[in-house]
Amino acid sequence: MTLSTDSIFLTTDKEGFRVCRETRTTSVATMTVLYCCNGYIDVFYHGEMIRINKGYLFIRVPDFTHELGPYEMSPDFEFKQVTVDADIYEKLMYDHMRVEPNWWAKQEYVKENPLFELNEPSREFFDIYFDLLTMQLRDKMTAYRKQILMLIARAATMEMLNYMDKLALVDDKVVTRNSVNQSDYTFREFTRLLQQYPHQREVQWYAQKLGITPKYLSEICKERSDKSAGEWIADITVAEIKHYLRNTTHPIREIARIMEFPNASFFCQYTKKHTGLTPNHYRKEKQA
Repeated sequence: MTLSTDSIFLTTDKEGFRVCRETRTTSVATMTVLYCCNGYIDVFYHGEMIRINKGYLFIRVPDFTHELGPYEMSPDFEFKQVTVDADIYEKLMYDHMRVEPNWWAKQEYVKENPLFELNEPSREFFDIYFDLLTMQLRDKMTAYRKQILMLIARAATMEMLNYMDKLALVDDKVVTRNSVNQSDYTFREFTRLLQQYPHQREVQWYAQKLGITPKYLSEICKERSDKSAGEWIADITVAEIKHYLRNTTHPIREIARIMEFPNASFFCQYTKKHTGLTPNHYRKEKQA
C-alpha cells in the first residue's frame, strides 16, 4: 500500500520505500517516521550504517547536514512509514514551539538519536495514527481532508513528544553556553525569544537581546536551519496571522491590535506581502 498527497507520503511497500527515499527523503526538508514491524533494514545515516530492528521506530527530522543514504532490507522486512514535506513540518514546529518550551532540545536529540524502541501502548498509538492517516488519504472526497490530515499529524507529534518525556530522554535543565557550542546556544536562545516575544518583528531587536549583530544572528540561523532570522520571524508572524484569520471572527483591526502592528493598514500590507492576499481575501478563500 502506498498513498500520498503533495505533502504526505505513506507506504508499507518496499518499492514505496525506494520511491519515497529517492524522491522525497533525500530532501533535507522532509520528516520521515518508519516503524519496523518485522525483520530489519540497514540505512546509512549520520555517517554510519544503522540497523532498524523489529519493534523500533526511526525518526528523521529535517536535517541540513545529513541525508538518508544507501540501504539494505532483510527478506522478511515489514514496515509502516510516513514522510511529510517541509510545509507540514514547519507548521508542526510552529504549533509545538508555542506549547513545548523544550522543543528545540528534543529535535536536536532526535537528530543524534533517531531510534526508539516502542513499548506496547506506544505501538498501539502509532498504529492508531497510521490507520487514521491511511483512512483520510484513501478518502479523497473528504471536505476538510487537508485540515484533518494536519490535525492527525499534530496529535501524533504531540504523542511522540509525550513519549520522550515519559522516557526522560531530554534533560529540561537550562542549556548554558558551556554545555553546547556557541551557535547552538545562540540559535536556541533565539527560538526561546521568538516564543516569549512573538510580536517582535525586527531582527535588530532579537540581536540586541542576544548581544550579537543582526548579520551574525542570521548567519547562525542559516547554519542551523537554512532560514535567516528574518525568515524565522516572518514564518512565525504569518502562521499566527493565518491562525487568526482562519479560526476567529475578529475584525482585521482587532487582529492587528492583538499582534501589535502599528495600524490596520500596515497589517494588511504585511499580510498581502507574505501571503499574496489581503486579510479579507485570505479569510474568504480559506473559509470557502
